[in-house]
Amino acid sequence: MSEHIHRRQRAAGLWDEVPVLAYKQDGAAPFRDVTRQVLFEHAALGCQLRYFEVAPGGHSTLERHEHVHAVMVLKGRGRALVGGQVFAVELHDLVEVPALAWHQFRADTDEPLGFLCMVNAVRDRPQLPDAESMGELCADPAVAAFIRT
Repeated sequence: MSEHIHRRQRAAGLWDEVPVLAYKQDGAAPFRDVTRQVLFEHAALGCQLRYFEVAPGGHSTLERHEHVHAVMVLKGRGRALVGGQVFAVELHDLVEVPALAWHQFRADTDEPLGFLCMVNAVRDRPQLPDAESMGELCADPAVAAFIRT
């Protein structure tokens, strides 16, 4: 049994004994104003549940993986790119990011966007787009206008 069977939420998007971590190492990939918290990680689960918070006007990295993401918005509003589709996201929306789908999340400029993200415990490293992939993504004007790098 885990030593942490209960962790109280001390404020919106913050839990007791759950450290707020850097989203990624600076310079590893382009992003703006994102934090990450690992809420659950246990070998028996086979997955990791994380909470990400994107500050107003911030964005996650444009990337893809060989694993699937299951996302639920818990705070704020924003927009997401999944594959070749850009759409608005808001409180309690569910977003499935298929394997190898390019994806990026952006917060609206007036409030943070907070979301849970469940992934495999053992997973691959993010893949960043090369020039050819960026060209394919940006062939759609709506996607090109959305992407932040």
